[in-house]
Amino acid sequence: MTESLVLAARSLGEVTIDLDALWLVVAAVLVMFMQAGFACVEIGFSRGRNAGAVVAKVLFNFSLVTLVWWACGFALAFGGGAWLLGDSGFFLHVGETISAGSPIAGTVTSADTGYVFFQLAFCAVSFAIVWGTTLERIRFVAYPIYGVVFAALIYPLVAHSIFGGGLLGDVGDGMQDFAGSTVVHLTGATGGLAALLLLGPRRGKYGPDGSPRAIPGHSMPMFGVGVLILWLGWFGFNAGSTLTTAGARFAEVALVTNLAAAAGVIGATLTVWLLTRRLDVGMIGNGAIGALVAITAPSGYIELWAAPLIGAVAGALVVVSVLAIDRKLDDPVGALSAHGVAGVWGTLSCGLFAAPRLVDAPGVPGEAGLVYSGSFEQLGVQALGVLVAFLLVFTLSYLTFAAIKALFGLRVTDEEEQEGLDIVEHGMYGYPEQFIVAGDGFGEGFDSLPER
Repeated sequence: MTESLVLAARSLGEVTIDLDALWLVVAAVLVMFMQAGFACVEIGFSRGRNAGAVVAKVLFNFSLVTLVWWACGFALAFGGGAWLLGDSGFFLHVGETISAGSPIAGTVTSADTGYVFFQLAFCAVSFAIVWGTTLERIRFVAYPIYGVVFAALIYPLVAHSIFGGGLLGDVGDGMQDFAGSTVVHLTGATGGLAALLLLGPRRGKYGPDGSPRAIPGHSMPMFGVGVLILWLGWFGFNAGSTLTTAGARFAEVALVTNLAAAAGVIGATLTVWLLTRRLDVGMIGNGAIGALVAITAPSGYIELWAAPLIGAVAGALVVVSVLAIDRKLDDPVGALSAHGVAGVWGTLSCGLFAAPRLVDAPGVPGEAGLVYSGSFEQLGVQALGVLVAFLLVFTLSYLTFAAIKALFGLRVTDEEEQEGLDIVEHGMYGYPEQFIVAGDGFGEGFDSLPER
């Protein structure tokens, strides 16, 4: 009888491990699918002559990050609990030993590789965010160079500091960032800011008097599809960050996420109408994205009632921020606002709304927020984390992009920008019918392609 109970208990434990691994892989696939969402958003906001270039960029960048993350990114981010970086797990393989303090410390099992895949998808999303500020004018050579630096150093430094037991986990009772408002989104937006400052605006974006001109994207339907794909992927992002099926906490996190996103759409819609008397499709969609970014940090720490409030504020902030930033900086997709400003708000909101029920438990970082505790301590920890992450990422990113600019050139020429990245970088058009001069037959039109 005792032997049967032991076998039953062992089987139950194995099933639990299998379920958790399955959930992590499903969540990782949902987060990976967000690459399609970013592609659609950027294609929609691009002009037709640059649409195809986005496809090549997304495919190449995800592939590059995958290999770098396996080789060293995961090891530095999660390969041990040292204060700066991890020290084990390079070229990760099943059966090796990971240093103490890692979420998968000990001997690596097949189930542990699900966690590696999940965190890879996070790094890839953060990297994808960088390029929204650079549409239609950056040279392809920037992607592999910055990509290696980003996945091998920049992102691991921030991820280890907050997710992996590093420096910011030791400030106060720990910084709260459940799924990455700072780690993923602010990091990506900050890298994008560094690139943008060195690139400058697109040709014709600002008039002789410095006033901004609208450069409409070619497909708002494509943009809308991208927003919905991102919204779907976010359930893997936030709910997957529970890392387990135990207690079904992932279901509560999923509902928190959806409530915030819905409120973000409403908040952005009302704000853009009040400020412009127009229901701008791009602003409404970015309201959803900004709310999802904002709820990423607090999604595992707040009660349901706080989610719509956080989301609505984020939606309004995105609209105000896009209008303000557009006066001086050419950010075609609004990445600085939707991922940067909203990421800061979401991270700080933990210090306001983190609930005792969810943070007063073993292993949960930080303390209850100001609304519950009356203390500004956690809010101060959150603000410090935002500042440290921003300064670190901006400094390393700016130096990297400056080196690329000096050695290889960061931006295409004015003539190449006018022709479009599709033909300049890739030798083909995303929408050839729009650009090829028609002859007697479709094939004859290809005689008009520029020689390169």
